[in-house]
Amino acid sequence: MFDTPHRRFNPLTGESVLVSPHRAKRPWLGQVEKTPPENLPSYDPTCYLCPRNERAGGLKNPDYESTFVFDNDFSALLPDQTPEHIIPQRSEVDASNHPLLASVSERGLCRVVCFSPRHDLTLPELDNAAIENVIATWTEQTVDLSSKDFIHYVQVFENKGAIMGCSNPHPHSQIWATEHIPVEPAKELERQKAYFNKNGRTLLSDYLAEEHKRKERILFSNDHFTALVPYWAVWPFETIIIAHGNVTRLDELTSAEVSALADILKRVTTHYDNLFEVSFPYSMGFHQAPFDDQPHPEWTLHAHFYPPLLRSATVRKFMVGYEMLAMPQRDITPESAAERLRSLSDTHYKHESH
Repeated sequence: MFDTPHRRFNPLTGESVLVSPHRAKRPWLGQVEKTPPENLPSYDPTCYLCPRNERAGGLKNPDYESTFVFDNDFSALLPDQTPEHIIPQRSEVDASNHPLLASVSERGLCRVVCFSPRHDLTLPELDNAAIENVIATWTEQTVDLSSKDFIHYVQVFENKGAIMGCSNPHPHSQIWATEHIPVEPAKELERQKAYFNKNGRTLLSDYLAEEHKRKERILFSNDHFTALVPYWAVWPFETIIIAHGNVTRLDELTSAEVSALADILKRVTTHYDNLFEVSFPYSMGFHQAPFDDQPHPEWTLHAHFYPPLLRSATVRKFMVGYEMLAMPQRDITPESAAERLRSLSDTHYKHESH
């Protein structure tokens, strides 16, 4: 089956991906780009995220020594809206508005989390203690943002690399907290809830148990987390990190689980960098249970990594044509992607002795 075209179903979203393994052998005559230089300084006086430097509007960063959090200077969301700017809820759309042109107001907050003062150290280049500190900061921010009565979802994410839209190379993540549950987590909520109601077990715990039996897509596992290439992966080297047990949100993690998550994050991102010996671009984010005052026994904390690189440091996967108009498609199988990632060293290529 895995040598011919086939569809794979994603139980988390209810969507499918077309897998075309035979196309992986075709020659590449498309775009080739230069790999950007990676000799970044430890401090950049022109960087608006480095310590002591000025940001937009004349704000100055403190001389921070660990993580640093601030409200996004160009936030996509606003916490307060004056009455004249509030759009009626769908149920309140009046007769002057067409039901096919419905809108709803969205309040929220956007924050930036700098991983460290170092301009040149990405997640895989931080030590485990520093990554644990990043996780602790994500957790503190999750607790703070979710405590606001109008916030019902907290999305922690990182865009790494210019081709992923990252506007500043200083390693950082973002946290957007919203009044409504966003589209992707809402899909996963519906599917996980339906599975739990039918089976009395969580979808991702059952999926993880099956993957551990088969082993072919598992990358690494410790006492509390497993990283693997999902059966339904869309991006060439897409991965998912799944918590063991009944963890639904970051703020439920024990100190041992934080250490285990730091270990898995470091290994995944190190293997990514080692694949093409480049600072590997991706979008990643944690999907945690909503903060809607409802119990969520159906939910399992997990993180998605969506990296675009396909054949080398310069050849990326594009979501175009059929993928935009019909359904996602991939060439290399998730099994072969997992095998390649798994075979790489845990030591970052910059520190390997050649």
